Amino acid sequence: MLNLKVGGVPEHFNYPWYITLKNKEYTQQNINLRWQDFPGGTGAMCKALREGDVDIAIVLTEGIIKDIIDGNPSKIIQTFVKSPLIWGIHVGAKSKFKTIDDLENATVAISRYGSGSHLMAIVNAYNNGWDIDKLQFKVVKNLQGGIDALTNGEADYFMWEHFTTKPLVDNGTFRRLGDCPTPWPCFVVAIREEILENYPEQIKTVLDIINNCTSGFKSLENIDQILSVRYEQQLEDIQKWLSITEWNDGKPISENLLTDIQNKMETFNVIKEKIDSDKLIKIL
Repeated sequence: MLNLKVGGVPEHFNYPWYITLKNKEYTQQNINLRWQDFPGGTGAMCKALREGDVDIAIVLTEGIIKDIIDGNPSKIIQTFVKSPLIWGIHVGAKSKFKTIDDLENATVAISRYGSGSHLMAIVNAYNNGWDIDKLQFKVVKNLQGGIDALTNGEADYFMWEHFTTKPLVDNGTFRRLGDCPTPWPCFVVAIREEILENYPEQIKTVLDIINNCTSGFKSLENIDQILSVRYEQQLEDIQKWLSITEWNDGKPISENLLTDIQNKMETFNVIKEKIDSDKLIKIL
């Protein structure tokens, strides 16, 4: 029995992993797959991949590209969610800021450097014509840290996935000033090179199982109600999220797509330099 550790954010995107684990689909293929939640997001997962604490991670595209460029010994295997991620731009309930323009010189809360909340704050600044070099960051580790920082005034705004934070907007913890979609597919599957070299067939099996689940995920009976209860979100919000979210159908990620993403990331000043896209991926 091969032991493998997979990590991802504790959000609705990753519910297919819960389903396949609950059904013991990996165990039936002689793979002991264990899931670990990463509330700290992509920055925390990149660190875990580097240190061998997880073997597979469901990470934000921009975060893992930057970290592989910076030396993470992992490879991208495929996209997991091929639609964009919608990042909500939030301020505290009592904040003086009323519009996104007001945030130009404000302090942005980020989970950690290299995380999606950090890199997308740069993308948002670029979109608004701000001086990226003047951005000010406050590291808050996770969503709860963002709530605390905006509530006690340690930071001014915080970017996090729109639907995950919707309950916090509904209950008055946050005010959302706008959204910033990723200009690329949002989640990819990244795997440590050592695991890819030693267990390629088992990794193929894992991917086949999860891709089979995601291909029919939206048509599962009462899936909107199940997600609404599990993630404590309004049914209409889950239904809207399902309508705009597309999982990968199992196709490997292409060098052309990664070259296009790197070009955008360089334009946004998210990365300082590009590398050959074939160094980012592994085709099984």
